Amino acid sequence: MENLNKRVDVIFDSPIAVEEKLQRICQLLSDEVDHYNWVGFYFKNGDKNELKLGPYVGAETDHVIIPYGKGICGQVAESNETFVVPDVYAQDNYLACSIETKAEIVMPIFKNGENIGQIDIDSHTIDPFTDADTKLLEYICNKVSEII
Repeated sequence: MENLNKRVDVIFDSPIAVEEKLQRICQLLSDEVDHYNWVGFYFKNGDKNELKLGPYVGAETDHVIIPYGKGICGQVAESNETFVVPDVYAQDNYLACSIETKAEIVMPIFKNGENIGQIDIDSHTIDPFTDADTKLLEYICNKVSEII
C-alpha cells in the first residue's frame, strides 16, 4: 500500500477539477486494494446537519443524503473520529448499502479544524482493515483537505 501514496500524489498534482481528482482516487483505491469493494466521499451538505454523496466507485447506493447520527457515516460526522467496523452486522446503527458488505471504515476529513466530509470504504471481507489502511486513508484525507 505504501507505493499508493505516490500514485495518489500524481492524481492530486494533476491539473484536473477537484471532482475528477476525487473520482480517480476512488477508482485507484478500488482497483488496487482487494478488500475495498466500495469507495466514496461524503461531504457536509451546506449548512445542513447532513452528508451528501460525492464521487464514488462501487455499487449504486440509495444513501445519497445521510443525516448526522445515522449509520456509520452519520456517527463520524458527529464524533469527528475514524470509525472502523470489523463486522457491520454487529452494529446497531448500520445503514446497509449492500448485502455483500461485511466491514466498513469511515475517516473524517478536516479543513481548518472543521469536519467537512469523509471517506467511506466498504469491504466484502470481515475485519480486513489494518494500520496500513488507516495510514493510507489519513494521507488521502489530508490531501483532500488541501484541495477543497
